[in-house]
Amino acid sequence: MWDYTDKVREHFLNPKNVGEIPDADAVGEVGSLACGDALKLYLKLDENKERIVDAKFQTFGCASAIASSSALTEIIKGKTLDEALDVSNQEIAEFLGGLPEEKMHCSVMGQEALEVAIAKYRGGPVPGHDHDHLHPEMEGEIVCKCFGITDQFLKKVISDNKLHTAEQVTHFTKAGGGCGGCIPQINELIAEVMGDQPKEERKRPEKLTNLRKMQLIQDILEKEVRPLLWADGGDLELIDIAGSTVQIAFRKACAGCVSSGHTAKFVEQKLREFVAEDIVVEEVEG
Repeated sequence: MWDYTDKVREHFLNPKNVGEIPDADAVGEVGSLACGDALKLYLKLDENKERIVDAKFQTFGCASAIASSSALTEIIKGKTLDEALDVSNQEIAEFLGGLPEEKMHCSVMGQEALEVAIAKYRGGPVPGHDHDHLHPEMEGEIVCKCFGITDQFLKKVISDNKLHTAEQVTHFTKAGGGCGGCIPQINELIAEVMGDQPKEERKRPEKLTNLRKMQLIQDILEKEVRPLLWADGGDLELIDIAGSTVQIAFRKACAGCVSSGHTAKFVEQKLREFVAEDIVVEEVEG
């Protein structure tokens, strides 16, 4: 159970500014239902087309996503477009009295939707993060193919939030939370932005008894995998271990998710990284 502040609970149970603005001057849409979170932000400007007089949102996601979207609309109403662009995801989180680190991607999503809306209104390049389809006008090169996230977007989030580990980047952006193949590149971006030296990787044990292998698999699933799934309302259950084959079943929000194949590959990558490189993960119904 997440330790949410009273302000988060307030904006989740009684969100402000829910809905759409039919004659909106600017609209920013980010995320996708397939990835678990989606947000559409509507802005109405004054007669000079510079100050935000109304803001509404439609969102699909967890309590943090709804609360962050509600907080964002309250923060930006009355601001000029340039003033709104200065609103950071940290400011959204602070408005709510804080968010769990694993849920910070919800505040980043709100900041991103705002930047997309204003960029499209002004005819400029769209910030590089799009789950459904990749706009040709997006800035940067794709790093995380599972979630369509670019290097420029990741550099900005790393710099703004002073992130030092790939795990933190996943918490703030979801990048690396799919197949995990982009984690080495994420570490390179962290080193480039923050000047960090790549940290020594945790090594797999060289020889394992069958019992020790099973214990390690269970340990990695509990400590490295399930907390990331819980962050988006999902879960998994270990069904069986037969030699190097690990059978899992997805639960809650992950059950039947169209991106479960990516998630299974991510689980496999984690187990190969920390247990044995010949592990194969199979998704089963159980």
